[in-house]
Amino acid sequence: MLDVTLAAVTIVIGYMLGTIPSGYLVAKLHGVNIQQVGSGNIGATNVLRALGVVPAVIVVVLDPLKGAVATALPLLLGVGPWGAALAGLAVVLGNNFNVLLGFRGGKGIATSIGVMLVLEPLVALFCIVLGVFTILVSRYVSLGSLVGMMALPLFLIARGSHPAYLLLGFALTALAVVRHLANVRRLMAGSESRLGERLEVERSPRAARRAR
Repeated sequence: MLDVTLAAVTIVIGYMLGTIPSGYLVAKLHGVNIQQVGSGNIGATNVLRALGVVPAVIVVVLDPLKGAVATALPLLLGVGPWGAALAGLAVVLGNNFNVLLGFRGGKGIATSIGVMLVLEPLVALFCIVLGVFTILVSRYVSLGSLVGMMALPLFLIARGSHPAYLLLGFALTALAVVRHLANVRRLMAGSESRLGERLEVERSPRAARRAR
């Protein structure tokens, strides 16, 4: 009974950690509502296009961090692999379907990376390398994200991972594909934005004065 209670608590904590909107908060500090810019996504890619490298790097650090913390907590409490997998799924769901932002959010790639770095660090590194390589070659962040995430279950199978982590891998991949459907359509139409393209954004007057 105690294990079930602990698991339930860590799942709720995981979801709440996921709702910390890193990209939204970083953009707000720069006087920008990131949900009204570019794709409207609060993830690092949209932050990069709207605000530049430094704000995007902050988001790239914070989003995996919340995934890692949410997944490490049940393991530290001795809940076990299934509890850790459910907490990992919860933190990504919190990131993607954020109750604080009207169930809008990010696409969960960076948060998923944080989750898998705790559960299967070697697999996570392989996915990162594959995804980054695809981005560098194609200059499409969305394509690299999808390639890395779609390889996740395959690497987990090859690794002989725990069934809980394998099921989590399939779930995270499915979430990534669903969140990238619009990107897939743009890729097929040849209208997807490439890495390095910038957006013109309007900042709040106060933020504009601070930037001078």
